[in-house]
This record gives sequence, C-alpha cells and structure tokens, in this order.
Amino acid sequence: MAELHTKNSGGVRIFVYGTLKPGEINYQRYCTNCVVDAQKAMTRGELFALPMGYPAMTMGKELVHGYLLTFAEPEILDVLDYLEDYEPTREMSANLYNRYEIEVYSINYVSLGWAWVYVMNPEKVKQLGGRHLVDGCWSGN
Repeated sequence: MAELHTKNSGGVRIFVYGTLKPGEINYQRYCTNCVVDAQKAMTRGELFALPMGYPAMTMGKELVHGYLLTFAEPEILDVLDYLEDYEPTREMSANLYNRYEIEVYSINYVSLGWAWVYVMNPEKVKQLGGRHLVDGCWSGN
C-alpha cells in the first residue's frame, strides 16, 4: 500500500462521499471534533447506493462528489478502518471496503493532492444490490 502523501497539508487527508460527509449521520459521531479542514471535492470512480442506506465507491473514470477531510491525528485511520470494516492484514476480499490512496480535485478541477478513500470491490457492490448513481452524488437525507 502506498504511503500517504501530505504535501499540501500537515495531517491525514481522507476523501469521503457518504455517511462521513458534513451533514450526514456519521460526520458528527466520527469527525466533528477531529476535522481540522473540510472542503468540497471530487475524484474519479463510480458511486453506488446500497440498500442498507449507505453508498459504495468503486474504482472508475466517472466523477464522484464528496469532501476532502483533513484530520490532525493519524489515529483517525484506526477508527475509520473499523467503521468501514477494513483490516489491512486481512485478505482484500474479506474486507467490506479497502483503503486506497487517490488523487482528489477541487470543484474547479484543480488537484488537491492525494488522500485516502474507502473503496468497495465491484463484485461486492453487485452482490449487495448496489444501484449506480450516474451523477456521482449520494445523500442520506
């Protein structure tokens, strides 16, 4: 797994597209008191709504809209890994999501650098009954 690049920031950067976005259900629980910066952002991938009430992103070429969150404490990765059912030492196929490093862009298509993102295997999305969100936007509200 690649090391996280923090060229333009002094913290852990995570691209979120679902329940961890500001205003969504898990933002207050996991992020409110830990986020030092949040900005609207997007990346390349494909977004799906899952019947369980949260989304999944797969690798792809479409635009996925979300937020780039910056956290001061690296321990946030342990917390979010648990939430996303990601265990780095487990077989990738046994994880619900896997954590990857991707390039993130501003809403004006300017590179914001690299950040972690939780991505689901396309086969798992299909198995769970994911519905493709062509506009690349998800909201639980």
